[in-house]
Parts: sequence; C-alpha cells; structure tokens
Amino acid sequence: MPGTLVLGAQWGDEGKGKITDLLASQVDAVARYQGGDNAGHTVVVGQETFKLHLIPSGILYPKVTCFLGNGVVINPARLLEEMAQLAARGVDISPSRLKISDRAHLVMPYHPVLDKASEASLGRSAIGTTGRGIGPAYVDKAARQGIRVHQMLRDDFASRVREAVEAKNKVLQGLYGLPPLDAGQIADQYAGYAAQLRPHIADVSRALDDIYRHGRHILYEGAQGTLLDVDHGTYPYVTSSSPTVGGVFTGLGIGPQHLDRVLAAAKAYQTRVGAGPFPTELLDAIGDRMVEQGQEFGTTTGRRRRTGWLDMVTLRYSARLNGIQEIALTKLDVLSGLNMLKVCVAYRRRGERLEDFPADLEVLAECEPVYVESKGWEEDLSQAKEMSDLPPEAQDYVKLIEDSLGLPITLVSVGPDREQTIHRTA
Repeated sequence: MPGTLVLGAQWGDEGKGKITDLLASQVDAVARYQGGDNAGHTVVVGQETFKLHLIPSGILYPKVTCFLGNGVVINPARLLEEMAQLAARGVDISPSRLKISDRAHLVMPYHPVLDKASEASLGRSAIGTTGRGIGPAYVDKAARQGIRVHQMLRDDFASRVREAVEAKNKVLQGLYGLPPLDAGQIADQYAGYAAQLRPHIADVSRALDDIYRHGRHILYEGAQGTLLDVDHGTYPYVTSSSPTVGGVFTGLGIGPQHLDRVLAAAKAYQTRVGAGPFPTELLDAIGDRMVEQGQEFGTTTGRRRRTGWLDMVTLRYSARLNGIQEIALTKLDVLSGLNMLKVCVAYRRRGERLEDFPADLEVLAECEPVYVESKGWEEDLSQAKEMSDLPPEAQDYVKLIEDSLGLPITLVSVGPDREQTIHRTA
C-alpha cells in the first residue's frame, strides 16, 4: 500500500489539516514528522470544530493510529491538555491510538522564556515566532543539550530535569537578566507528565516500518510550509525544522521506499505570518477582505495573517523542491465576489525578469510581481460537488494554476467542512 505525504507549498496555513483529515479516512496510520505546538490544524466536522496543535488530525477516525515522530518537539503540558480536550469530546486517545517517539525532544519551561527574550532583544529585526519555545528546543537538540522523550522512562528523570533547569537559569539570569525558574517545581511537574505519557512512548520508526511491511497505508503529515523550511525557506524568517519532503525521512526514521505520493496543499491566494518579504502582499481593501472571508487568523496565536495574490514563483519552487505530484487547492471560495483576480507568474527586479525564487532576502524584497489577470466570479461556491458546478471563471482560474505548474489539482476545497471538497482524478 502507498505512503502519502501532505505538506504545505507556501508559508504554512494552507489548510493541511482539512486535507489530512480527508485522506485519513482511507489510511491505517497518520504520522507527524516535525514542528511543535507552534503549528495548528483546524478541522471542521459537521457542527464541530477541532483545533489541533500536536496530535495528527487522523485521531478523529477510530481505526487510525497516530504517531508523533522524533522530528517533533513536544511540550508535554500542551500535549496532555490537547489529549484531555479530545477525550472530553469522546475521542479515543488511548496508547493503542496515540504513540510518541522515544527519540523526540521535549519543550521545557525555559524554552518559551528564552524564545520571548530573544525576540524582544532583536527589536525590529524580530522573526515573529509564536513564543512557544520551539526554536530554542531545536537549538538545544542541535547543541546536544536537549531532553528526549525516552528519558521519561528513567527513574532519575526528575533529577535530570532539575539539572537542566538549573543550567538554563544561568543563561536566563546572566544573558537576559531574568529571574530564575523554580527547578524543583518544574522537576515535579515533568515527573507527573512522564507518569501520564509513559504508556504512549514507543519506537515510532520501528512501528511505522512494521505497518509498511504489512502492506498498510500511512499518511505523513507536516506542519508549517515549504517557505518556512530552515534550509529552503525565507531564512531567517523561517521555522526551526524541515517541513519539506526531506524532513519526513529524518523526522520519522523511515526510508524513501515508504513514500510514493506527494500531495501539497496550496491556498488559492497567498498568506504568511510574521516578518519577511512578501512580493504579492495586499495592503488594501482586497487584502482586508481576504482576511475576513478566509478567517485568516492563526490557529495557535490568533495573529492576523498577511494576505496577497497567488504567487506561482513560490509554488513552482515548492514543486521542484519537494517532488510534488499533485495539488490540493484550498479556500477557492474565499475569492468569490472579486471582479478580477491576479496571479504572479514571475518577478521583476531592476529591469530583469526572474523566474526562480531567490535565496537572498534583500533580492526578494526588491522583487515586483509580474501578474496575469483572470476574471473573477460572484457565485457562492460552497455547495459545489463537481468541477462543473463551479462558474466558468472559477474553472478557468483552476486551469490557469494547473497550466502554470504543470501539475494536476486533484482536490479543490470550497469551504471548511469535510464535505465541501471537489475530488478530481489526476
């Protein structure tokens, strides 16, 4: 059976949660490979809305086993809170359904403090992080100073936590002039978290390989998006992990033979949060309308997202980088009511036309979008079940994107609910 990857083709917030939820009904397992609770997926099922930050959206299907891979950084307090909220709504979050990699790293209480202190020290150059401590947790991982999930299984876990907090207190006080954290209290808290999470701790790499070898279907789920990748995104305005295809293998401990379908979610327009260049950004009434119609506020932070016209330069870059085979186009319905739509097909800088996405952000900041126009439509798309139900102008817009990318759009989302999706064959 195939392994399917759903990733984000833009700056995150592309609606991956809904796409993952749709595909999860057809799989046996869903595995998250990177990021932390700085991410958020919103899934609408009938009259219920689920906001998930760590747990894969496949948890809403009783037959699906969900995994948090070693590439995820886990705040145990947030995870337990999310588990409790799901359980209160009748969702089974037992150890047989939710497994945590023993090689994943923990987000500690000092990580959010360091995150916010670092952002404050940068002033106008701040990255625009969520303040959840994700970056500092990955820094500790790379510096070989992190605490891994398997240490929760040890009798001396509490003392190790205490030592780690005491070491970080020296940084908090010496570098930022902040008061020390209570090492004893945190050690006790994390010992309590360990007691609750121990039954969920597993060798996720081995478990996924067993599922694969038994011919069962796995769905791989990322957080954020390609343009936020720490290597390939708009550095330094990026996340601290790899949401791109390579992150699947390192973040779950699997080989490339486990993956044979790469599907990318892309909005019918463009959004991003935080700082950094955004060539097609709209700072006008149309941009405001996209925010209102699309409810463009972060699932995790509630921050208003920046909005703009669809940028095909970024999508072509994402397609090449990830080996994307098909596109799930989301939030097409948000564009209803606009007389004319624009799509960026190239950049112009100092009189030169650029077809490729530049690495240098100073270059990107000087780029002006080269647009083609597409006629808009007035009709409400929310009840469309087939492509033929869409007005001709909306069909033309979808075809424009397909032709520009050279890739099929196999899913078209026309609303937040599971059922508001048009399925097409590649």
